Amino acid sequence: MKRERALQVVLVLVGLFYCFWGYLLFDDLWHSRWVSGHSDVMPMFLSLNTALGVCLLVAVNQPAKHRLMIAYGAWSSLAHGFTMTIMSAQAVAHGMHRKDSPQDIVIFGVIGVTLLALLPAKQPSPAGAPISEPRVAER
Repeated sequence: MKRERALQVVLVLVGLFYCFWGYLLFDDLWHSRWVSGHSDVMPMFLSLNTALGVCLLVAVNQPAKHRLMIAYGAWSSLAHGFTMTIMSAQAVAHGMHRKDSPQDIVIFGVIGVTLLALLPAKQPSPAGAPISEPRVAER
């Protein structure tokens, strides 16, 4: 029970963190900052993570039923942190410095690992439920 409660707390924190990006998205679109900065990727990234934040907040009440969404949140956070790590290493190799701080990489890594560590166990199928055979197209 403590593990589920810890997961719920983490889901609320991460969900709110990602939902806050909706404000950044709105601000970016409202002031057309993406046009002047020639960065059309950022609004798309923000929109995906804002939607993920909403989904994680929905999962708070019944985490076991939303296991796949929680797993997606974990793996997407790890993928984002890994991508930022590669980009930072490439920038350093070319004598440049990225705006993203090393703390950002750590934050996304911690989010991903924490969500995976607290991921609810896979629910067993009900006893006696028949397993249907795959349908094959009839000729």
